[in-house]
Amino acid sequence: MKLLDISWPISAAITSYKDRYIVKIEPLKEFEKDGVRESMIELTSHTGTHVDAPAHFLRDGKTIDHVELERFAGSCVVLDLMDVTDAITDERLEEHDGEIADEDIVLFKTTNSLIAATDPFNPHFVYLHESGARYLVEKGVKAVGIDYLGIERGDPSHATHTILLEAGIAIIEGLRLAHVEPGEYPFMCLPLNVIGADAAPARAVLLIE
Repeated sequence: MKLLDISWPISAAITSYKDRYIVKIEPLKEFEKDGVRESMIELTSHTGTHVDAPAHFLRDGKTIDHVELERFAGSCVVLDLMDVTDAITDERLEEHDGEIADEDIVLFKTTNSLIAATDPFNPHFVYLHESGARYLVEKGVKAVGIDYLGIERGDPSHATHTILLEAGIAIIEGLRLAHVEPGEYPFMCLPLNVIGADAAPARAVLLIE
């Protein structure tokens, strides 16, 4: 069995949402001087591959330490949406209706995955339209993941986030799927257990037989 990493690599040069955050990795101890290596890592809760907790957008939503880990592991389907140029709507998802089952984890492979992991933020990334979010609620999926640092774009009401989180659907952002063939896989993506956090970085993998 092989683990296929689909996580966004973290470095000081990482792409950040709307270029507003930076990652700092500073040495605290160096081998030549201290005989060991140790670093200070500074990042936000939404750095790279991360999981949004309901508390991110819901007033009384759970923080990341209270979200059931079972929502981030299980059978997933990677959908080929490389031809989408703007929004993933309900109509586009209906074309894959037979591939999406109840309690599935659905991952969107789009042209976002072709953007380098250190490029400046792209404000025109492919995103999930609120109609697509409602479709996924109706299908009964347990999690949805997208290959950019946000799942919605330019919506002050944050409808896509709210629709999914109110339905208990976990949101995983910042996946890297250019090297992944569409299809079904066992999947795992566990967020860090940060007490009281609105989100947390995670490592996402697919299991390949």
